[in-house]
Amino acid sequence: MKEVPDHLDHGLSVVFIGFNPSPKSGETGHHYANPRNNFWRILYQSGLTPRLYEAAEDRDLLKLGYGFTNIVARPTRGAEDIAREEYKEGRLILRSKLEEYRPKVACFVGKGVYTEYSLRPRTEWGFQENSVVDGVLDFVAPSSSGLVRMKMEEIVGIYRQLALFLSVDQGTR
Repeated sequence: MKEVPDHLDHGLSVVFIGFNPSPKSGETGHHYANPRNNFWRILYQSGLTPRLYEAAEDRDLLKLGYGFTNIVARPTRGAEDIAREEYKEGRLILRSKLEEYRPKVACFVGKGVYTEYSLRPRTEWGFQENSVVDGVLDFVAPSSSGLVRMKMEEIVGIYRQLALFLSVDQGTR
């Protein structure tokens, strides 16, 4: 399977960062393409997007100020299939991307993604007290995988914190 291309640009409000693409994303070339993944529904229900987008429209979110990347580029069935060496390399590549593009917020889609990136063993949901890259706020959100056992309302509520921050930051509320 081929890697899913990043959607990055300078001046983004948020870059969403996942573990790595699913096989479905590898097949289609789009982020969060597995139909059992709740990512697009979460963005809409939390107020981060004005309508429900589909994975095939992922590049269009650049217009909203949102980008996409992963800590590991290689598609796998699950995060357990990622080798330690891939995380080590991915951590350096991701940091370089964040330093180059400098989004306002790096949103880690899952605590595990953040702990692999930051090498901090524990974290809480939401904004982190100390970011890894100066000038880029780290925000930890629940994974959007359909396997997550949290209630959808609770997941959406955490993402809503990000939406509220962005609306206040951009002076829309």
